[in-house]
Amino acid sequence: MNYGKENAAKQSAKLAGRSKRKRHSAGLAIIRITLICIVSVIVASGVFAYLYAKNLIDQLPDVSTIDISPTGYMSKVYDSDGNEIETLASTGANRTYVTLDQIPEDLQHAFVAIEDSRFYEHNGIDPQGIIRAGVDGILSGFHFSQGASTLTQQLLKNNYFTTWTSEHTKMDSINRKIQEQYLAVQLEKIVKKSVILENYLNSINLGQNTLGVQSAAERYFNKPVSELTLSESAVIASITQNPSKYNPITHPEENAKRRKNV
Repeated sequence: MNYGKENAAKQSAKLAGRSKRKRHSAGLAIIRITLICIVSVIVASGVFAYLYAKNLIDQLPDVSTIDISPTGYMSKVYDSDGNEIETLASTGANRTYVTLDQIPEDLQHAFVAIEDSRFYEHNGIDPQGIIRAGVDGILSGFHFSQGASTLTQQLLKNNYFTTWTSEHTKMDSINRKIQEQYLAVQLEKIVKKSVILENYLNSINLGQNTLGVQSAAERYFNKPVSELTLSESAVIASITQNPSKYNPITHPEENAKRRKNV
């Protein structure tokens, strides 16, 4: 055998090359296994999420059987001469239903602009709004203060998912949101936008024990909703996000700030 320096160097280089190739192959194998594991986790998570959502959806009734109209109205008592002598609220809250043609377009547009700007374009849920709220929440240190619910979802929340105020955990809220989004899409397949908007404007909590825009107009401006000005419409539309914080009577400065945005 040749034990010369040149041959020894060749043998050493040959062995080093084999070792390098082995390490390279081992590295590729680890990468492949890692990628397979990641893909498997993603697929398994997707399947689990699908089955979980399907189970929640299967618990829902047919959307055509759901009543989206608000309940609980004011009853007015008159004397024999036709004079109003008392007003009774069936639910302890003040609500008077009005049709959409009685509600100024400025007020309709104000609510759409501040609550659901793509109301007339989306199919019940707003992916852009969901992404925007998610990004804003992450950028603000995971403080998710912005909502992404459409007017259709809010209507269902107010008139169908009426027990949402008693939700105790984040999971309760997530489950309801999944069902809410599904029903919102189904509802918009069979109900016109105008009907959804009309019921929404008659359902919302606007503070001071008022439900709906007619009662709010009477409470804050002592006039029917049909007579509201653009500025007054903006005041009322400002309230709904937080009826306590944006109450124009108890917190006029906060309401004024939001009114400018509206």
